[in-house]
Amino acid sequence: MTEQPTIPSPGRTDLATITYVHGAGPATDTSTPAAAPALGGKTEEERAAVVESARQVLEGRVTSAPVTLTKESSADFDAFDDRPLIPAWMKSGEGVAMHAGVVYRARVRAYRRWVRRQRTDRGHVAQFKRGSRRIGDWVKGFEGIQLQAAGHQAHIAAKEARSAARSARFTPALLKNKKTAALQAADRTQTVAMKAIAEHKKLKMARRRAHSLRVGVAYGPPAAALGAGYLQAGWFGASAGALATFAGGAFAGRHPISEETDWSADWRSLGDGDPMTAPMLDSVFQAAKVIGSDESLRVVQMPMLDARGAWSAVIDLPPGIAAKKAMRASAEIASALGVEEAQVNMAKSKEKGGRAGRLEIYVAKELPFTEKAAPGPLLAHEGATNFWGPISIGPDVRGLARTIAVVERSGLVGGEPGAGKSASGNTILLAAAMDPRVRLVLADGKAGGDLTPFEPMADAFEGDADPEAFLDMLDGYVIPDMKRRYAFLKKINRRKVTEELANKYPDILGQLLLWVDELMYYTTDDELGKKITKRLRNIVSRGRAAGIITFCATQKPGSDVVDTSLRDLLSIRWALRCTTPEASDTILGKGAAAAGFSAKSIESEMRGAGFLWAEGSNPYLVRADYYSDDEVEVLAQRAIELRRAAGTLPDGPKSLADRLREQGEDDARVLAVLVDVFAAFDQQAKEDDETAEVDWLPGTVLVDSLKAAGLEVTPEKLARLVVREPDEKKKRSWADSPSALNGYPLAAVLRTVQTKYSLSA
Repeated sequence: MTEQPTIPSPGRTDLATITYVHGAGPATDTSTPAAAPALGGKTEEERAAVVESARQVLEGRVTSAPVTLTKESSADFDAFDDRPLIPAWMKSGEGVAMHAGVVYRARVRAYRRWVRRQRTDRGHVAQFKRGSRRIGDWVKGFEGIQLQAAGHQAHIAAKEARSAARSARFTPALLKNKKTAALQAADRTQTVAMKAIAEHKKLKMARRRAHSLRVGVAYGPPAAALGAGYLQAGWFGASAGALATFAGGAFAGRHPISEETDWSADWRSLGDGDPMTAPMLDSVFQAAKVIGSDESLRVVQMPMLDARGAWSAVIDLPPGIAAKKAMRASAEIASALGVEEAQVNMAKSKEKGGRAGRLEIYVAKELPFTEKAAPGPLLAHEGATNFWGPISIGPDVRGLARTIAVVERSGLVGGEPGAGKSASGNTILLAAAMDPRVRLVLADGKAGGDLTPFEPMADAFEGDADPEAFLDMLDGYVIPDMKRRYAFLKKINRRKVTEELANKYPDILGQLLLWVDELMYYTTDDELGKKITKRLRNIVSRGRAAGIITFCATQKPGSDVVDTSLRDLLSIRWALRCTTPEASDTILGKGAAAAGFSAKSIESEMRGAGFLWAEGSNPYLVRADYYSDDEVEVLAQRAIELRRAAGTLPDGPKSLADRLREQGEDDARVLAVLVDVFAAFDQQAKEDDETAEVDWLPGTVLVDSLKAAGLEVTPEKLARLVVREPDEKKKRSWADSPSALNGYPLAAVLRTVQTKYSLSA
């Protein structure tokens, strides 16, 4: 409606404003001016003027004044035309566009509802199946049951008639009464049998006619539609006929009934291809007994499908329920989702700062880590790596690359045989080998050749699974190196090794990686196992600040294999597939399996996969980057070239004398000369007799050799340096000397080297 201008009456200026509807019709009498006094008048005359103006309006004797549009307004969008429920502005271009947009959005919403409905028992496909069943049941009808009953009755009646006839035939005529009764029974049963047979034939014919009629009614129109459509328009017409048939079947089954309800469809599961929804998550967590039947989850991030076909969602558990409870029930949740336990990955979400009851659930489309592994990133890496920075480990279940930092850390890799420990260890070993600054000390307790490609780069290597040789390597190289590092740090007034210090003093403070494969072969030795454990505990606890990184790999790191005092110091834990949750806990720590992190859940097809606990509060499932044997050889050769160019490639195993000279002390140089002298005399003796062995030399020979080497050492100083036992001071004959000479046994020299510098031959 629109407000019309005031029409003044003669002598009046306070007439009422009249509002009318367009299209009310022109006034029949225009002689009388339209006037409407204001209702606010207080006198009788004013009220009478208002009533009169209203009467003129009702009688149709008021003509509307033309509406003059101002320049500021080009149209009156509130004006109605002859259709009072449609505003005039709806006829404009903008109005038509808006109406079309509303219709389009309504159609889109209707289409989406239709798509969602197709997955339910009210979808058109479900309706067509239901209609097909109903039509089929109608075509079959109930005559079959009646026919079967009539046939059974006819069969019984005929059997009784034959029996009665046989009885009448063989009843003797002398027994007149019995003969008569038998004949009457035979006639009676024969009559009943004939009626039953006739009824059966009648029902059979009726069933055939009814069935044929229903077949024609039910399947005739579809066949006619398909045939006529094909004849009229070929395959296009046949398709139209099929669509019409489908519509008819869907119409027949449009209303489901309780007897036909497919109750299995009510249970939605990801394993059956159903999408993850909020109601599904509620039912899953209720079935897993994580939440009560009357509780529900709060969805923080709606379920989403990623490019890998996996579903993920962020949810808040009801108040009072921690995320750990759900993580402990991972097996039950996986069962409710209809997938394998290894496909479900749950972790405390950090969404919006994270909460104790906020959980992120990720469900892989298929069993993770069963597809072919992608090429390792080191194959495409040009130049040297940086072992001080993050090290690529491999992808997690979401396909995201995971890295760890090993600076001031130590690690433990464990799992059953065939779980992929060697392949997993290659990710760390190759990263260290391709950093020319890192020194390698390797021990292969399996003696299987897994560490052979790295042997040319190792400063010390033990590949025979010999506990005694491994202990000598720790005592003769690693522990002295650690002492030397701490002495140097103390000298330069630093507390620990940093990358800056390692680059400034590479020969002394460069990183050192001690890798022990199959640790159990060393620590379970009856004689040397405890000594080896003690040395490793010393290296792990003190070596991290000195730039020494220790990694141990073993099949079952129980307390009988790795003492708990050593195992608890290894901060990086990598649990590959284990046979029991207890074995998994020996790697990840007690209670990890109960919290939902059990390597027992890793399937055998997921080779190289394991729970890695390096950063964060919880372990995460990751598969190590895989490098084949040929790729390891290629990368090892590349690492050798990098070390050769950097001048850090070891020349080979250093002799005891060379290691003594590296100490940089006068006593060490003296002992180095003594060791060389014993070696020279021993080699000379073996030239004459291969079984000969020089284990004692006169003091004069040793002093002369020291002077020849430029070291002024008196016999007294030599005696103070190399302390002999009382029985070792006994004089011996030497060569052509007429008298016995005072000398030094090789054992005394080696004992001094071991005591003073912790070095062994």
